Amino acid sequence: MPATHEVFNQAPPLGDYSAAEDPALLEGLRREGAGWSEAEVRAVGDAAGSERVRAWGEAANTYTPVLRTHDRYGHRVDEVDYQPAYHVLMEQAVAHGLHAAPWADGREGAHVARAAKFFLWSQPESGHGCPVSMTYAAVPALRHSPALAARYEPLLTSRTYDFGLRPPLSKRGLIAGMSMTEKQGGSDVRANTTRAVPTAEGHHLLTGHKWFTSAPMGDLFLTLAQAPEGLSCFLVPRVLEDGSRNALRLQRLKDKLGNRSNASAELEYDGAVAHLVGEPGRGVPTIIEMVNSTRLDCVIGSAAGMRAALVHALHHAEHRGVFGAPLVEQPLMRNVLADLALESEAATALMTRLAGAVDRSVRGDAAETAFRRLGVAVGKFWVAKRHPAHAAEALECLGGNGYVEESGMPRLFRDSPLNSVWEGSGNVAALDVLRAMGRAPEAVEALTAELRSASGADARYDAALKEVESALGDPDEAEYRARSVVELLALTLQASLLLRHAPTAVAEAFTASRLDGRWGHVFGTLPRGVDTGAILERARPRR
Repeated sequence: MPATHEVFNQAPPLGDYSAAEDPALLEGLRREGAGWSEAEVRAVGDAAGSERVRAWGEAANTYTPVLRTHDRYGHRVDEVDYQPAYHVLMEQAVAHGLHAAPWADGREGAHVARAAKFFLWSQPESGHGCPVSMTYAAVPALRHSPALAARYEPLLTSRTYDFGLRPPLSKRGLIAGMSMTEKQGGSDVRANTTRAVPTAEGHHLLTGHKWFTSAPMGDLFLTLAQAPEGLSCFLVPRVLEDGSRNALRLQRLKDKLGNRSNASAELEYDGAVAHLVGEPGRGVPTIIEMVNSTRLDCVIGSAAGMRAALVHALHHAEHRGVFGAPLVEQPLMRNVLADLALESEAATALMTRLAGAVDRSVRGDAAETAFRRLGVAVGKFWVAKRHPAHAAEALECLGGNGYVEESGMPRLFRDSPLNSVWEGSGNVAALDVLRAMGRAPEAVEALTAELRSASGADARYDAALKEVESALGDPDEAEYRARSVVELLALTLQASLLLRHAPTAVAEAFTASRLDGRWGHVFGTLPRGVDTGAILERARPRR
């Protein structure tokens, strides 16, 4: 080989590592009552950090889903073909209980254990997490109709992935989806025009067009339509119990920026059989149960993306030399990497806290139910908003190498904006926080009690807490300032968690950089005196 082509000073392949060797995750798992699941969490983490699973993720995103409207004979079939690796990822996700399994598990911390595994399994490939998340979220909404829940919940919580269009009750496991958005309304679902006509048989027939339906090869879909009583929630099976296809037509698949392993379709209901879920005319309060759960998964998924990007950036910096020293030893790069690690740890701490609130809320804890109402909305707004900036900065740590597909960073970057638009964009999430503050004073009390539990630990934090209390008490310009108020709530909540539970180096660096107005919002602006070494040692991936 010519000497001009000698390869040196390139980082080796990432290889296999244990994604579960993440102190912030494991500490949160134990703290939130799911320490009993650590062995299974570690098993998922070992697989998630392997080259094998990363290869599955790459294949599923390279060979993207293909719509088949008709079979070779001309029959309408409306099917989507996926790359086989997608099904392997789904099979493993369901087998490990990342979908609806916690609803059938009475153990304390079941939802926290599920969140930890979802966090780990989303790192090598996030697209298939969409149907996994929707299946998890469908159960609490479906429980508004006990008869439907009794019929379908055992199959939604089953740990068997049984792909294919067949009558739901003939299958060993089911995947659920959600079909709400229409092109004229977007987040304003009350503008939906899909009509639901009751029949003598006791069901409804739906006619209308849905602009986004994710994972259209699922078995059941929760959807909204205008019934005679008003906007109502319905369960729509893809296949009827007699084996015939329901009248759902896939018009086209969306050509998306990211999330490419997962099909998203425009869906036409043409007199589709549907079953009422909850009270007629109460569609939004019914389906909001599903939305609240998928919003939690937006936080988890964004935290997972941050962790994956940080691992790649740290690996590169540890093996790349520049100006006579490893890149990770260069002061400015250490500042950037430590800052990325802080953002990742804060997102992970918030994710586990919110999962703990869900778990305790499900078991009847009223205070945690109130905290969850505001905490999930605040977390969804902020963590999803920070994810794209984090992904871009991590990509930049690899320089030109990070801009090349083979590095894996472009896919992480393309996937990063999804959670900020899924289940309500930033404005929707921020305004939802304001509505909750106005309608649920107990939620405000629960959140402020959480924040006050860290008072006295840090002067910057105490000053931010006073600003939070002032903002909560001044509704005059609340809507105009909604984003800044929710950002402050999120940063203070993250700081509260880190001050109480993280090492001193991490907590102090976070408050110094996030709660002190002298510092900028770009990564790499940690003030002098921060122990970057301690932060990076805690964050680096381990074999």
